[in-house]
Amino acid sequence: MDVLAWILSGLLAALFLTAGLKKATTPREELLANMPSLAGFSTPQVKAIGTLEILGAIGLVLPWLLDIAPVLSGVAALGLAALMAGAMLTHARREELRATAPINVTLMVMAVVVAVLRFGQL
Repeated sequence: MDVLAWILSGLLAALFLTAGLKKATTPREELLANMPSLAGFSTPQVKAIGTLEILGAIGLVLPWLLDIAPVLSGVAALGLAALMAGAMLTHARREELRATAPINVTLMVMAVVVAVLRFGQL
């Protein structure tokens, strides 16, 4: 199970780090071209979401890798699952759920599985 946890954690970390860096560093106006669901958020809110994604990605891997407060890896996974739940609510409000739900649900399920595996390994 440790191998599965590492594979899922690495994959999620790469995806969320990439998405988070893009949101945190790209001007909001440029992001809107590919992410119209961000239209309802201010620039500071978009940057905050990006920062949360970056911190979540780091939290998935580093605590467990360094064996420093490894419980934080499970906590980070739950935080990312909650972030995906919020994303689904946003997409539902914008009536985009049909197009985005498969990705959001997949990422949420992966994050919950990582949390369960990491908490189970403590």
